[in-house]
Amino acid sequence: MSGGRSIDKERKSPRESGEDSEDESEILEESPCGRWLKRREEVEQRDVPGIDCANLAMDTEEGVEVVWNEVQFSERKNFKAQEDKIQMVFDNLTRLEHPNIVKFHRYWTDTHNDKPRVIFITEYMSCGSLKQFLKRTKRNVKRLPLQAWKRWCTQILSALSYLHGCVPPIVHGNLTCDTIFIQHNGLVKIGSVAPDAIHHHVKTCRENMRNMHFIAPEYGSSQMVTPAMDIYSFGMCALETAALEIQGNGDSGSHVTEEHIVRTVESLEETRQKDFIYRCINKDPTKRPTARELLFHPLLFEVHSLKLLAAHTLVNTTANISETITDEVAGGASGEALAWCIKQGERAELAAKDLQPHAEKLEKFVEDVKYGIYPLTAYGPALRGRGRAASPLERLAESLPASPEPRDLETRRVVNMMCSLKPHPHPQPDATPADLLMTILLRMDDKMNRQLTCAVSRRDTASALAHELVQLGFIHEADRDKLSRLMEESLRSSFGPGAGARA
Repeated sequence: MSGGRSIDKERKSPRESGEDSEDESEILEESPCGRWLKRREEVEQRDVPGIDCANLAMDTEEGVEVVWNEVQFSERKNFKAQEDKIQMVFDNLTRLEHPNIVKFHRYWTDTHNDKPRVIFITEYMSCGSLKQFLKRTKRNVKRLPLQAWKRWCTQILSALSYLHGCVPPIVHGNLTCDTIFIQHNGLVKIGSVAPDAIHHHVKTCRENMRNMHFIAPEYGSSQMVTPAMDIYSFGMCALETAALEIQGNGDSGSHVTEEHIVRTVESLEETRQKDFIYRCINKDPTKRPTARELLFHPLLFEVHSLKLLAAHTLVNTTANISETITDEVAGGASGEALAWCIKQGERAELAAKDLQPHAEKLEKFVEDVKYGIYPLTAYGPALRGRGRAASPLERLAESLPASPEPRDLETRRVVNMMCSLKPHPHPQPDATPADLLMTILLRMDDKMNRQLTCAVSRRDTASALAHELVQLGFIHEADRDKLSRLMEESLRSSFGPGAGARA
């Protein structure tokens, strides 16, 4: 759940008019940890099934605005029956990391009242929804440029492919132009992922005529929501985006019929665009393509340029990208060869001076790649790790043994680490005299500290200890090697040369 503030049609809100309202900024509630402060100011709900109220809130640690969402259960017994499932679903949502998905920060439950609540904090998108953008656009243009439409569709499909690729698949369940948000730089994010666990126990907005045409025809007859339902909804979003509006749109309260939909599709000029949309809105869910397959549709598929691949490599491997990518950084200042090619049967080296000038500034292009405007999509499932980020549950499934124990994944990075060894103050009766107590101090990127202690001996290796810390969810996978080297140095200084080395 994330969207623009609710604004009265007759007058602007105090914030819009530049006035500060003490009533709207009043703090109504505080999170148990004290980090998030709920304000009176409400956020437009965007017809999200299951969300009872949504208020603007302040993240006191980051100093940014977020959305405070509440789901209220009608009876305590309904909540108790679903408590384990709800916890599992929301735990998974907090692990989602994708540039085209509104960030789901944290959640907690409130069971002190007769009607239990689930409260969760999401990223606030102040830029507005795709629906609002289309309304403003159609005043001046009749059609959205095909290239912009393709870029938006690619970003939405990249997010859906990520969600549907989770184990088990995460179904959005409420994809409309109201739950897709666009920023000023062209970045598109989907929000309002409404877990199916809460749909059947709280009020919903399915009766809203305005968005009925986004719902797959099989909804209601099926026992569960499926990724194919998301694809149908995406097809309707793609159609409305391409045409700027669906003829006979339900904004006025009228029902959008199949005739309206077909007439709007046929009004498009691009044949491949029509085929793309018809595939998505096929009445038979088994015949709808997956999000991954749609990324390979002839209309969207492009072989990624070397420039885009290099930008993704830079973004994914560099911790702090320079704010200004100068010609010197790009290789333009030195005369060294950047690549080689075959010219007239002979090998020839290419330097930066031999290349054509950049059509756009590299700084902005790399920034756009970092924010998710140009996702990598032209990779098949076998290369999934490069085509998109592995979902949290996929990473969990790949790293666990055959009989996995439940554990969390650490998504935070370590910014500072220390390791020390000292004699064990309370040695175990069966411990060897050589056993020492290892203490590791970690400073995480959210400014939180973590202290870990364990008994170690000469037989322990730094690589095995670091691997175990990753498995237990204490450190991020990317920090394993660095911590392993630090522990190896400490083990060698305490046990002598050869200790702590890889087996």
